[in-house]
Amino acid sequence: MEIFKYMDKYDYEQLVMCHDKASGLKAIIAIHDTTLGPALGGTRMWTYASEEDAIEDALRLAKGMTYKNAAAGLNLGGGKTVIIGNPREDKNEAMFRAFGRYIQGLNGRYITAEDVGTTVQDMDLIHEETDYVTGISPAFGSSGNPSPVTAYGVYRGMKAAAKEGFGSDLLEGKTIAVQGIGNVAYDLCRHLHEDGAHLIVTDINEEAVQKAVEDFGAQAVGIDEIYGVECDIYAPCALGATINDETIPQLKAKVIAGAANNQLKETKHGDILHEKGVIYTPDYVINAGGVINVADELHGYNKDRAMKRVETIYDNVSRVFEISRRDNIPTYVAADRMAEERIEAMRQSRSQFLQNGHHILSRR
Repeated sequence: MEIFKYMDKYDYEQLVMCHDKASGLKAIIAIHDTTLGPALGGTRMWTYASEEDAIEDALRLAKGMTYKNAAAGLNLGGGKTVIIGNPREDKNEAMFRAFGRYIQGLNGRYITAEDVGTTVQDMDLIHEETDYVTGISPAFGSSGNPSPVTAYGVYRGMKAAAKEGFGSDLLEGKTIAVQGIGNVAYDLCRHLHEDGAHLIVTDINEEAVQKAVEDFGAQAVGIDEIYGVECDIYAPCALGATINDETIPQLKAKVIAGAANNQLKETKHGDILHEKGVIYTPDYVINAGGVINVADELHGYNKDRAMKRVETIYDNVSRVFEISRRDNIPTYVAADRMAEERIEAMRQSRSQFLQNGHHILSRR
């Protein structure tokens, strides 16, 4: 892998290799862009097939966080960490404390959080060595479980998508097919039920499905049936890539809006939805409630302030649709453009400020 060529092509700022022999730490911190502020992104622990795979994953995820944070209106850039190792077998206190010292050494350029394979307890260990970590235990001033906040953000984004698709953001009477009933999706279903929506649900966990049936009067269907049900809104809330060559011909929904990451298997599927007139809500815009919530911890967590910020997901989603109509482009492209326009505006502002400062000094 030609790392510098890759970093140059996608405009990365920094790649940090972290190693601690005693604890077994092998971590990679990727910082994509800090134009808007310090890079915020979680720490993932995974058994990668190779070091190159780990580096590629860190770089890919870091860039994704740049766009997510920018689209959410946060004054934060994008970064990500991957730790090479089995999260069930290889963890130890010394590993995460050593990693915390590496983060501290970056002096605030990178702030981490929980991700796949890591827990609140792991973040607490990192916090022993640095303050540049979010998602720690509530006892240390953290926001706690992010699922309800993420769910509320998806709910707000879904209302904006409904307005785009149906002319009104009222969800009462709408039939919504929810794929996956994890923690986020359960709270999302609660909001939808309270609004008077009809729910169709599925999950590999039969207990989760049964709970949704009992609590919200949902209709249960099989895993592979969810794509073809008669509904107004399809809400992918499980694994990614459920919008693909096989599922798109089955979908009857006018609107797609859900909590899952990487919903499009390939970008071409976003193009197909655009051509078919289906309102697709880009995942990293609608599911940004979690990162908005933990970002508030950087200012001393205030729940009311965080929730008000999460409500702006409605406006962010609406803005994506405006750009899509303005430029006649698919919504996934419009979301990227919205993020890029914000970053570029800040770069130009900063450049102008520096030029003005230079002129003032020159006149002196």
